[in-house]
Amino acid sequence: MNYKEEFIQFMTECGVLTFGDFTLKSGRKAPYFINTGNYKTGKQLCRLGEYYAACIQEHGLKADVLFGPAYKGIPLAASAAIALWKEHNIEVGYAYDRKEVKDHGEGGMIVGSKLENGTKVILIEDVMTSGKALREVYPKLKSVADVDITGMIITVDRQEKGLQSEKSAVQEVKEEFGIDVYSIVTVSDIIAAIENGVVDGKAYLPQMLAYREQYGVC
Repeated sequence: MNYKEEFIQFMTECGVLTFGDFTLKSGRKAPYFINTGNYKTGKQLCRLGEYYAACIQEHGLKADVLFGPAYKGIPLAASAAIALWKEHNIEVGYAYDRKEVKDHGEGGMIVGSKLENGTKVILIEDVMTSGKALREVYPKLKSVADVDITGMIITVDRQEKGLQSEKSAVQEVKEEFGIDVYSIVTVSDIIAAIENGVVDGKAYLPQMLAYREQYGVC
């Protein structure tokens, strides 16, 4: 298996990817659900970081700093930075933002590696539903320094059009910020994994294909 198929298996083993009948926050009825809150052990976080690192390497992305938006992105960026060193002998810094500016001690809004003009930054997130997290953190980063955001990594691209647009959140981010978003896997990869018997779920394959036909984007 390639790392994408291994990751899909990993998600099902962790209970992060499940199949059934779910009502999403958007109100849509979906045959699958992704709950990244089910990553909750050191072993799982260690493996998750390895998949982020593999995705970064696959796409040839360069970074001085991995940035994890608070709060979910903090352990993700740290685990990915560890994996890049452990698995690929690449040393990068990591950083994250505070929700409120600290007015004592060292102060400031960013914790971790120092950001300067031209610093190459990769954003690390779990999933992207609307791009809200990026819209919140982008002005924070740019207010600190004119950093060079070389890409953003998420775990799963749902490849799904938004409620107010025919574009996906990933496509909208590219159009609005000029930032390429790379995912460890896509919904198309998950469907292929079901078809090839990598994970169980063939009972839900017709619903997966129908949902993709109704809401999917290329």
